[in-house]
Amino acid sequence: MGALAPTRNPLSAGTRPPERLTLERRKKGDDRCAMIPLRVPEVRRLILAMSGPHQERGFRLRWSLWRRAHQAVAKRCHAAKRDLLRPRPPGGAQPEPTTTAMPPLPTMPSRLTDTQWACIEALLPRNGGRGRPWREHRAVIDGMLWVHASGASWRDLPEKEFGPWQTIYYRYNRWRKEGLWQHIREALRCQR
Repeated sequence: MGALAPTRNPLSAGTRPPERLTLERRKKGDDRCAMIPLRVPEVRRLILAMSGPHQERGFRLRWSLWRRAHQAVAKRCHAAKRDLLRPRPPGGAQPEPTTTAMPPLPTMPSRLTDTQWACIEALLPRNGGRGRPWREHRAVIDGMLWVHASGASWRDLPEKEFGPWQTIYYRYNRWRKEGLWQHIREALRCQR
């Protein structure tokens, strides 16, 4: 323990912690704690900061506190914006606010069947023949459907099943901008 932290209390000599290092800041009308909980990357950064030069420790700790407070404010603002943009039912009845981060997605299969694949295969672009060959479209689309069905992030895609998440995300983004993803979704809806 002695190598990780000093055995004496740094505040025992009558010093006070700076006012801006308090862990719970509150804004007007805010009844929640203004800090997000520590996550593994933040703990890793703090451990590295504590093992770094002594002159940088105070700065790194203040920066970590500011960053977590800023993320909490941004999280509340995004939730409020989603609530404002959510369509209201007629009659003025206010729906109960939901706590989900993503809007509910229409149910889509998480894997393509052979008949679905035969239906959408003609919509997909062919490999140009120049450069590195593309990853199989079917595995990429299965990855896209897995993300939509599970509600997980792109980084959570199982790489052994679908390939690198970057490939799937890049192709999804490109096809969405070109309008191809909408055609694929419509073709899959017709197959049900």
